Amino acid sequence: MRVDILTVFPDYFAPADLALLGKAQRRGIVDLAVHDLRTWTHDVHRTVDDAPYGGGPGMVMTPGPWWEALTEVTGGPPGADAGDPRSGPRPRVIVPSPSGRPFTQAVAAELAREPWLVFGCGRYEGIDGRVVDAWADDELSIGDYVLAGGEVATLVILEAVTRLLPGVVGNEASLADDSFGADGTSGLLEGRVYTRPPSFAGRDVPPELLTGNHAAVARWVRDEALRRTALVRPELLAAVALDDRDHRVLDALGAPAPEADGSG
Repeated sequence: MRVDILTVFPDYFAPADLALLGKAQRRGIVDLAVHDLRTWTHDVHRTVDDAPYGGGPGMVMTPGPWWEALTEVTGGPPGADAGDPRSGPRPRVIVPSPSGRPFTQAVAAELAREPWLVFGCGRYEGIDGRVVDAWADDELSIGDYVLAGGEVATLVILEAVTRLLPGVVGNEASLADDSFGADGTSGLLEGRVYTRPPSFAGRDVPPELLTGNHAAVARWVRDEALRRTALVRPELLAAVALDDRDHRVLDALGAPAPEADGSG
């Protein structure tokens, strides 16, 4: 996967050289390039922002540097397709934004199927709307809060996406046990996990995990996921297929029966 990031703070992405994402780059699974937006400015102050039309507080990122940067990085004008002689294969351009659609595990899986992603990291009050309208294929929000810029959100999205690429996670079977599931459909939060020693600080590992009985372990894992989801994110249960045992676990917690979401 090729990834290009446009930002006025390239140093924000030093963590991309660490851990799984760093290994993915060294193995050639991810080709990551971070570009300083100020490279495409033409004044002595390398200006990337100006006062908003209509008044109001804050500054808006000007369209000129963004337009030039995106044209150069993507290899063509906005909206050009693979048949345009000015461009080759087109990337998926993403602008992190608190007003975008929610970023979920299902969206991460969707993006992991893309060969090329370009992230535009806004700052201040955001990027001039003409740039977003012309270039962005997606505006994504990582939560109902506002950050100082799109860099942190880009790192969150990038880590969630790239760990789904083949060869990035050492044991890919572990992805199936993620909260929400690698395909975004399992719906349950992951329960507690344990390792050696079996007793520590007066606290014991749940005995079911020490039995060697795979069916008993699987049932315990399922029950714990149900309990955690019911306590922390009960609204998620409406999208989960529940059997009789699941209902008994939830009844024992006093959790209300989930209502179907009506999407089936």
